[in-house]
Amino acid sequence: MSLITLSENPIPAGAVEQTVTTEDGVRLRAAVWRPSGQRKGTVCLVHGRAEAIEKYYEVVGELLARGFAVATFDWRGQGGSERRLPNPLKGHVDDFSEYERDLEAFMQQVALPDCPPPYFALAHSTGGLVCLRVARRSRQVFSRMVLAAPLLDFGGFAPSRRVINFTAGAFSLLGLGDAFPPGAKIAQVEERGFSGNPLTSDPRRFARTLAVSKAQPELGVGAPTIAWLHAACRAMNEAANPAFAAGIRIPTLLIAAGEDRVVSPLAIERFAREMRIGAQIVIPGSRHEILMERDPIRGLFWAAFDAFIPGSND
Repeated sequence: MSLITLSENPIPAGAVEQTVTTEDGVRLRAAVWRPSGQRKGTVCLVHGRAEAIEKYYEVVGELLARGFAVATFDWRGQGGSERRLPNPLKGHVDDFSEYERDLEAFMQQVALPDCPPPYFALAHSTGGLVCLRVARRSRQVFSRMVLAAPLLDFGGFAPSRRVINFTAGAFSLLGLGDAFPPGAKIAQVEERGFSGNPLTSDPRRFARTLAVSKAQPELGVGAPTIAWLHAACRAMNEAANPAFAAGIRIPTLLIAAGEDRVVSPLAIERFAREMRIGAQIVIPGSRHEILMERDPIRGLFWAAFDAFIPGSND
């Protein structure tokens, strides 16, 4: 599926679209942008669940303006990448190791051969957890990582991770892992309206994401499946072990959203305390999608990013 451009969401110039094939045969959509002039390295943009490359055009432009090449891709089962279930609205994996395969294939087939070093990760939500899992096994992947609202526990008024893990595990044993959870809202969050949404307090950026979804409905997915929830719980349980955080050897900045109702800011704080070379900040007033927030909130994010990533201020 080709990248789309809209008047309210223009694609940054110079996009090179690519296809990645994972070791288990899943085809992923990827894209690369190279800046004009001196290259300071590459930022690998790693999305959250239910997102697509098009959502991050503004961020791509901001990174290019800083002199970085940008490489990004869509996870399996969302965006322009291959679905694994007949119902394309189901966000599904059986295990987060599948996401690790996606990231590793993207790095080996796109970022490393086609983009200049050093390599930095800028990841959101689910993407943040996957980056941590890959970094736990290999310190050679990224020079530094910035993780915005990483998924380390569920937030808001969701049932506890223990309850979700037990329930989802039981349903999966009954052969219902591919199903939506009972009572799940199948529509994308943006399609439910701006009022009270947990993602952003910026109506313009919210509307822009909705416009992309309406222009290309095939990019979107709805609720995660029961198996996805079970896989997420297992991954978060592993990350909750203090030895997991202590084993990360890549300098990492975790940025929590002060008003996050999707993931837990407290879990992010706890994780950061266990890291040996990690740091954490909280951006007050931000909902879950920090990079889709109002300009003052995004300004705080970019100030932290520029201070942490070498070359951003040159």
